[in-house]
Amino acid sequence: MTVATPAEVDRLRRACAIAAQVREDLKGRIVPGVETADLDRHAEELIGRLGGRSWFKGYRGYPATICVSVNEEVVHGIPGRRRLTEGDVVSLDIGVSYEGLHSDTAVSVGVGRIDAAAERLLAVTRDALDAGLRAVRAGRRVGDVSHAVQAFVESNGFSVVREFVGHGIGRREHEDPQIPNYGEAGKGPELVEGQALAIEPMVNEGAAAVRVLEDGWTAVTVDGRRSAHFEHTVLVTRTGSLILTLPGVMA
Repeated sequence: MTVATPAEVDRLRRACAIAAQVREDLKGRIVPGVETADLDRHAEELIGRLGGRSWFKGYRGYPATICVSVNEEVVHGIPGRRRLTEGDVVSLDIGVSYEGLHSDTAVSVGVGRIDAAAERLLAVTRDALDAGLRAVRAGRRVGDVSHAVQAFVESNGFSVVREFVGHGIGRREHEDPQIPNYGEAGKGPELVEGQALAIEPMVNEGAAAVRVLEDGWTAVTVDGRRSAHFEHTVLVTRTGSLILTLPGVMA
């Protein structure tokens, strides 16, 4: 696992600020009729203009700058000719590197007017991320974060995806420890001050089971019901978590 030096924290902050700015910009472009490929092209241009690069593009052969997952697509949706329609739930996943440091962030938004069930799915997933973040503190365990997410999600009648997890991040795109969205409090690796983590609940309306489509990337719910995904990159501190991908931070 990486424990960031002060110089690395400065570069990590920049990587996170770029990712957050791109995420917030793209949220404003989620409207009926837009092609997911248009979102990807805009993200690539903006990331480059801000001095970063997408670490998603080319990672293990991934073909796009960002991931755009719609409705039953849980994660790793490949942007293309699909046009968004009123009522869709769209998850954007963005990874930016800057001078050798990496960031990761995700958000789910509704297209136009969405139904009450979709609103609740988004709210519960967003609040599940907050629950996980509140459990982060140097000296605590990964299981404390995992349990906080799972307990909140399941108490609200939804399910957490088990095949995909959060992770350490920093000098590499994915580092130890893995951070599942389910688990037992007090178990797992100890969280260390200065460690960067990507915490990312993926929550399904229905059952937890997912499968990967023939493109080798897009994961969808087996039951065809909707999914949502929220993620922040944070730094572990003695008193909690310092969220590096908050909105409104200019790169």
